[in-house]
Amino acid sequence: MASTQSKHSTKDLLQAQVDLWHHALGFVKSMALKCAMELQIPNTIQHHGGAMTPSELAIAIGLHPSKLPRLRRLMRVLTVSGIFVVHESASADKEAVYGLTPTTCLLVSDEVKSNLFPILSLMLDSTVITPFFGMKSWFLDEHSASMFKKAHGITFWEMADQDETYNQLINDAMVSDSNFLMDIILRECGDVFVGITSLIDVAGGHGGAARAIAKAFPQIKCTVLDLPHVVADAPTDDHVPFISGDMFVYIPPANALFLKWIFHDWGDEDCVKILKKCKEAIPPRDAGGKVIIVDMVVGSGPNEIVTRETQVFFDLFIMYLEGIEREEFEWKKIFMESGFSEYKIISVLGVRSVIELYP
Repeated sequence: MASTQSKHSTKDLLQAQVDLWHHALGFVKSMALKCAMELQIPNTIQHHGGAMTPSELAIAIGLHPSKLPRLRRLMRVLTVSGIFVVHESASADKEAVYGLTPTTCLLVSDEVKSNLFPILSLMLDSTVITPFFGMKSWFLDEHSASMFKKAHGITFWEMADQDETYNQLINDAMVSDSNFLMDIILRECGDVFVGITSLIDVAGGHGGAARAIAKAFPQIKCTVLDLPHVVADAPTDDHVPFISGDMFVYIPPANALFLKWIFHDWGDEDCVKILKKCKEAIPPRDAGGKVIIVDMVVGSGPNEIVTRETQVFFDLFIMYLEGIEREEFEWKKIFMESGFSEYKIISVLGVRSVIELYP
């Protein structure tokens, strides 16, 4: 039998090796970004006029001189991958000059609504990464719950309930995402809120989304529903009241319900339970009742490889807490099982979409 190498050209074999290495080393990009964030490199460069040499950066972040060559290697990864940009220096020593990119600016923006540092911090937190080291044993264990619980002994939500610091990390992440995404939602598809008189932000955390909607549409009475430990730490707001409650038990009545990045945390059976509670809370369609969902629809959005990869990467990523990102046919299945009659997908949010769901 001919060997694998004899069946393929040298060029094909070497490219296959590169592909495998590139795949296997993918985690290095994540860890390089995590390190840069923890060392406050993006903020440091911004605060020094948006441009710094390796030597200047090393001094500014407090590195020992012996680490300068390693810092250059870290920054080389982050410039090649597009997180930072490198400029030619006009100085005699020809030392490179690092600058920010539109991507990095989302980690350092002084505008709260444009800063994604908190949500990236959660995604790269060791508690989230550790479960993936046990993925094989999790797959082979037919009785195990989530990968997170298998790794830590408690669920993601139990850790949030028991650890105030961790709970704050999650809340900051959700507010960060809401601030960023809501500005785009209101700009690109604000029509979904036209005609609504009352809205409940279901599992709305600290109310970032609800406040944005209330500001853009003052005529809408916005309220946030979330669990007691979340509401207890929520900021006081004269315009957006908070209600302690469980969406699996009862959702207060409103003209419309808003659920941002909620359903991907739950399996189909639980999603149907939530949706049935949603249906009980809203009026019929001819009276203006609807559910507005912001979540991922795998396969929707820009037809670009980075979008498709990010969607399927995130689907596997969210598996750490037994979450799932759904394709349209999977969404349709839970919508119909919950008693809803029609839906509309608006794919204007990159990897995510807005879904209007009608009873």
